[in-house]
Parts: sequence; structure tokens; C-alpha cells
Amino acid sequence: MRNLKQYAFIGIIMTIIVVISCKTRFDTTTSTYKAVASPKAFERGKELAFSNCAGCHYDHSVNKFIGTQIHDVPGIAGKVFSANLTHSKTNGIAPKYSDAEIRYLLKTGIARDGRYMAYMLRPNMAEEDINAIIVYLRSDDPAVSAADTTVGLTHFTFIGKAYMDMEAKPIRYKANVKMPAKNDAIANGYYLIDNLGCFHCHSQSLKSIDYQYPDKTKGYLAGGIKFKGENGTEIYASNITPDKNTGIGNYTEADFLKALKYGVAPDRKLKIPMPKFTMLKDSEINAIYAYLQTVQPKYNVVKKM
Repeated sequence: MRNLKQYAFIGIIMTIIVVISCKTRFDTTTSTYKAVASPKAFERGKELAFSNCAGCHYDHSVNKFIGTQIHDVPGIAGKVFSANLTHSKTNGIAPKYSDAEIRYLLKTGIARDGRYMAYMLRPNMAEEDINAIIVYLRSDDPAVSAADTTVGLTHFTFIGKAYMDMEAKPIRYKANVKMPAKNDAIANGYYLIDNLGCFHCHSQSLKSIDYQYPDKTKGYLAGGIKFKGENGTEIYASNITPDKNTGIGNYTEADFLKALKYGVAPDRKLKIPMPKFTMLKDSEINAIYAYLQTVQPKYNVVKKM
């Protein structure tokens, strides 16, 4: 018995050593890239920011990208707050990051200080769209004007830090990604499912996301992940495959557009954290619908709250 305890103790010590020795800082970019501003880039960047970044970074009570608390992180791991994306020189991220550093973070998950942040990953986003997001963040739009405030400071417990360190697997920078052809609705739908992060929430687990090859993610689009809704209620991500019994196989194109844009599905009203994609063009939502019709239907019963 004593030997077993000794071995167990040694095992714990070795685990701690391995965790501590894991590489937790990575090389950052040396690029001198600068975003190119234009009215078109601003409009596209605003659409992407509100359809993509707003879910974590936008505070509706002040109508600004000042950050929010991420409530779906287990308490045992600590507390996580998203960053202030405004022009604030004291609290904002945008003034501290160069254009090249923002682009590198989105593509690889590596922040300017070498930390890995998986939830920022968009490795397959086209250069044109990344340029547009940066242009918007640098703009004088009221939602990103300086707000010298912070909603909280991220703090990981030892367990949370150990988990984050073990999961630190940056993605190699994927250069020269092009936008899909405008007349290819299915390709555009897949691009949006990827870069709006739809497959993150609507697949099997947030821990098994394949950022590089979204359709290889476990339980791809079949739903089931549990989130915290308003007042701490439990919300489960829907099955959005075209299965007629448990998915959206009976949705018409008009049904799907109404659900995404206004939060009203044929059988219920959608709830937070599902956002309303009011900034997306109808043609983009229709493209997502067209792509989803090509996905393998998956029977997966998900609780509807």
C-alpha cells in the first residue's frame, strides 16, 4: 500500500512537471502588414464584427465592444472575460495590436505576447475579410470608439491553466486565402458556417473542434452542446443538419432566414446565447441554408428549452 501511495505521489509530481514544462508562449509575427481601408471594407468589417465578434465582445447595455464575461467556462477553471476592442489606450486591444498582430491572432490563435487563444481562431478566413475586420476596428464607428473600462480580468485556476497549456496547439499560418466565388452559394455557405463559428457551438463538443477542417469536427452540426442562457438557465445548441426528425430538415428557406435574422424558428423563439444575425445579407443566410441541405442528416435529439 505504501509503495502504491509513493507511486501515486510520484505520478502527480511528474504530471505537474510536464504541465509546467509545456510550451505556453509561441513565436509571434514579424510581418509589417497594414490593412487597406475603403468604404466597402468598412461595411464588410462591420458586418463581420457584429455577426462574429459581437457574441463575446459586444455589451448591448452600452452598445460597444467593451467585452463580456464568458459564463460557459466551468468555475473550477476560473473566470474568463473577453477583451475590450475599442480604441481605449488604457483598456482596449486595438491600439496595442498592430494590423499584422491582429491578422496573426485570427489566423493562428497566437496573441502578441505569445499566448495561445484558441477561441480566436479563424484559419480559413479570407485575407479580404480579415482586412475588413481590421479596417472596422480602426474606424470611427461609435461601437469601437474609446471606452476606458474593463468588464473584468481573466483569471485561470491551476486546473484551468494546466488545461489551457495542454490544449495549446497553434495552427500554422495559412496565407493567401481567397473568398469563394460569388455565384457558388454552397461554397459561400460553408465559408460562413466556418468563419462565423456556427460549427463551434452546433457540433458535439467545444473541446473537439477542428478549426482547419470544420466538417471533420465530431458531431458536425448535429448540436447538443450545453450553454448557460439568461439567468443561468441551460440552453442546448440545436441540431442544424437536414434530419427531418431532429434537425432542420423541415425548414424552408424562409423559415431558416427568419430564425437566423430574427430569432424566430417555426416551433419556438430562439434564446441567448444564440445571436440574431441582423447584419447578414439575406443572400448570405440563403447560402448557409443551401450548404446545410448538402450536409449528411444526423439523428440527434437535442433538448429544446
